[in-house]
Amino acid sequence: MSGCPFAVNNYLLNFNKLSLEDEKDDKSQEGINKASKGGLVYGDYLQLNKILNAQELQSEKKGNKIHDEHLFIVTHQAYELWFKQILWEVDSVRVIFQNGHVRDERNMLKVITRMNRISMILKLLVEQFSVLETMTALDFFDFRYYLSPASGFQSLQFRLLENKIGVPQSLRVPYNRRHYRDNFKGQDYELLLKSEQEPTLLQLVEAWLERTPGLDAEGFDFWGQFEVNVLKGLEEEFALVQAKPESEEKDDDLSEFQKQKDVLLSLFDEKRHEHLLSKGERRLSYKALKGALMIYFYREEPRFQVPFQLLTSLMDIDVLMTKWRYNHVCMVHRMIGSKAGTGGSSGYQYLRSTVSDRYKVFVDLFNLSTFLVPRHWIPKMNPTIHKFLYMAEYCDSSYFSSDDSD
Repeated sequence: MSGCPFAVNNYLLNFNKLSLEDEKDDKSQEGINKASKGGLVYGDYLQLNKILNAQELQSEKKGNKIHDEHLFIVTHQAYELWFKQILWEVDSVRVIFQNGHVRDERNMLKVITRMNRISMILKLLVEQFSVLETMTALDFFDFRYYLSPASGFQSLQFRLLENKIGVPQSLRVPYNRRHYRDNFKGQDYELLLKSEQEPTLLQLVEAWLERTPGLDAEGFDFWGQFEVNVLKGLEEEFALVQAKPESEEKDDDLSEFQKQKDVLLSLFDEKRHEHLLSKGERRLSYKALKGALMIYFYREEPRFQVPFQLLTSLMDIDVLMTKWRYNHVCMVHRMIGSKAGTGGSSGYQYLRSTVSDRYKVFVDLFNLSTFLVPRHWIPKMNPTIHKFLYMAEYCDSSYFSSDDSD
């Protein structure tokens, strides 16, 4: 006997039987079309009629419709929608801090979630430049003339975001030798002015770090003990280097040791910190810096795990904002070279000047790694502070609150 072991007629019979049974047991078709009865529908809920009809090509209005202008508009509108969501998240986090609700660990998890959401959105925005870069410089040149004097610098939401996070006004790069706010008028100007006067995320985080348990001299006195351990550790390291036989290698080791010593001892010079703060090279108060370093060192303690995640998320946001600026600079350079911007700025030259630490809000958190020391230099916790940081049921009213969440 050869051929298929299943007879053709039997196969068709079984297949038809299965099909009929499938129709009877098809759970995918048991729903009800509620929209047919009226009420809110998808397009109305999202107001798609407004959004999808908001792409007005200037080239078309001038009688010379350029295909890629549509991509340019849609991409920038998408940026602005995401900026709106980021502002929504930042404002909610600022409210939690301002109301003191951040003292409740439940709200700290909420803060972390929202900060991580901001990071995910920024990652998307960084990648979005690749969509714009499918347009060549010549494609952009075809309609760029129609855009003037509009400019990306005029993005109100991006300037609000910078202010609310905490970009220092004193460190902003002037725009054509004028204050950035001078490029806005009316209500936009007032919104920017108001955002400058409100507590920034940086200031709120600073106040939170200043309350880090274990900093007070009458308690654990982390800072005092840390300084003692650093001095002792440096003495031991110096003795080890000095014990080496005279050689060029020993001279190099002594030089490196002196550099490390200068860096670590500068950490305990409060006047130097205040001087750097006045120059804009430091952003956090001296006490907040102590708190951040303590969280950094004891991040494995249960009570410090979430605070450490927050500090990490703040650095992530700074990194992604810097990447966004850098990608923007690269794209502008590719598209217009060294030409002036449509708004009148120097274009690429101006944008390049904004990719620096002066726009990095949480730069002090990055610099914490400068002060890393061997683990055995880190002070051992006393039983009281260890219990506080380890046991969730052990609460200190100075650090935690029973206030309701936001």
